[in-house]
Amino acid sequence: MKKTKVLIVDDSALMRQLLTEIVSRDPSLEVVGVAGDPFVAQEKILRLQPDVVTLDVEMPRMDGVTFLEKLMRAHPLPVVMVSSLTEAGCETTLRALEFGAIDFVTKPKLDVRSGTLDLGGEIVAKVKAAAAAKVGARRPRPAVAPPPSIRTHAMIKTTHRVIAIGASTGGTEALKDILTAVPADSPGIVIVQHMPGTFTTAFANRLDALSAIRVREAADGDRILPGHALLAPGGYHMEAFRSGAEYRVRVFFSEPVNRHRPSVDVLFHSCAKYLGANAVGVILTGMGDDGARGLLAMRNAGAATIAQDEATCVVFGMPKEAIAVGGAAEIAPLSRVPSAMLRRACG
Repeated sequence: MKKTKVLIVDDSALMRQLLTEIVSRDPSLEVVGVAGDPFVAQEKILRLQPDVVTLDVEMPRMDGVTFLEKLMRAHPLPVVMVSSLTEAGCETTLRALEFGAIDFVTKPKLDVRSGTLDLGGEIVAKVKAAAAAKVGARRPRPAVAPPPSIRTHAMIKTTHRVIAIGASTGGTEALKDILTAVPADSPGIVIVQHMPGTFTTAFANRLDALSAIRVREAADGDRILPGHALLAPGGYHMEAFRSGAEYRVRVFFSEPVNRHRPSVDVLFHSCAKYLGANAVGVILTGMGDDGARGLLAMRNAGAATIAQDEATCVVFGMPKEAIAVGGAAEIAPLSRVPSAMLRRACG
């Protein structure tokens, strides 16, 4: 069996050791080298020809995003960013995803008492997913003012249709493409994107600044309103439910579902139960099968359902599984997903 060759780039000797130990546990992965800074990494990439690079976000001499931008121009490779949970680390990581990084993980921690490594399984899974992902340089678009708000009577009425979106690997950029394409008076949107809590706050703020609609991290009891999108906070599940004539979200802590918290299946199953034909389900790029059965439940409950197509997915895992079980009534490239979901929600 051919092994996936991994190069680890981190300025911390301890982190290089921890990541090497984590990655080497999987028999399908091989750490072919380590580098303490981007300059050494550049030489080793050319010499060792790794299949995947793990890259520290914050490094001296040249930060990870600057190196990533140069790498994607000259020698595009699947890159998994390794980030701290600081506010600065979150912002830089989101920037790296814009430049073409496949995914990110938070830095692993060694439990001194047990000797075990936290997040080890997640790192291995994301490195393996990156090896199979589509890679392409993606330049950030220039900052532009979002389209002006469209103040209509619908903005002050309870929404009658809700768009529920689930995404994972590659989803941050896919969601940005979708939300920046919808008008200010679009139906209410609820979103699950697999990412840690500190990152969902920064991600919601970034989407809010770019979009005509209002985007924010959801809080328990929030109303689902036209012209608004609610992003499930990392580390918590989110459900949609009916409260009288209104739709609201329930944000709560419980066990992971499909290894994820938040889970797309949790959101989609709630939409099937409480919203029925008044919902539109959209499943985007991501690894694994989270959301597949929930999308099928939504379709069986009368909701319109859409899956992103293989050609435009970074990782065709979640949409593929949803299509396989019959959950997707429509399959569309990312560029056509906004019009497709609005047509279904407003038709």
